[in-house]
Amino acid sequence: MRVSAYRLGHRFGDGHWLFRGLTADFLPGHVYALTGPSGSGKSTLLSLLAGWEAPLEGSVKRIGDGRVAWVFQNPHGVPNRTALDHVALPGLARGEEPARADADARLLLERFGLARVAGRPFSALSGGEAQRLMLARGIACEPALLLVDEPTAQLDLATAREVNDSLARISAEDTIVVVATHDERTRDACTDIVDLRKYQVAPSRDAGP
Repeated sequence: MRVSAYRLGHRFGDGHWLFRGLTADFLPGHVYALTGPSGSGKSTLLSLLAGWEAPLEGSVKRIGDGRVAWVFQNPHGVPNRTALDHVALPGLARGEEPARADADARLLLERFGLARVAGRPFSALSGGEAQRLMLARGIACEPALLLVDEPTAQLDLATAREVNDSLARISAEDTIVVVATHDERTRDACTDIVDLRKYQVAPSRDAGP
């Protein structure tokens, strides 16, 4: 899949424009950081790229097929299921044999520094472990487009560093990864940057499209 945004602009109702005139291509094998101050439309842009919301101006074209996966700011898991269960489930859902799904899941857990907690229930994981687990599960879904919303917003500096280290390793040949973040360290862990400050419009120009 390739995702292209052309002269994208969005606002809600008669409110101010979050951004206008955004043109960018999002390609597999890249990890894009969406940056900008609070209220600049980072999470909104994720929704537009996924096709879950239509832009008020411009267009988003998704060329090719594939799944879309989303990693939310607050990790959500099944409290009593193990870390391994969470990452193996997408493989089982695709029809993989349990042994193969578990083996693939263990490789992903190792990639994200979670091999030692494979047998722990989700409820026993730290905040950083839970967030890294959601990243691993996102990749296990084999998405064409993986959206990650503020992955370090609720974490202390040391834990955020662990998550950012994982982001630096998340690029996959067939996956576009887009990360909305206000964290400079998260930004630096990505391969490309889309700064929404470049597409903000002064209030005096907000009279209409």
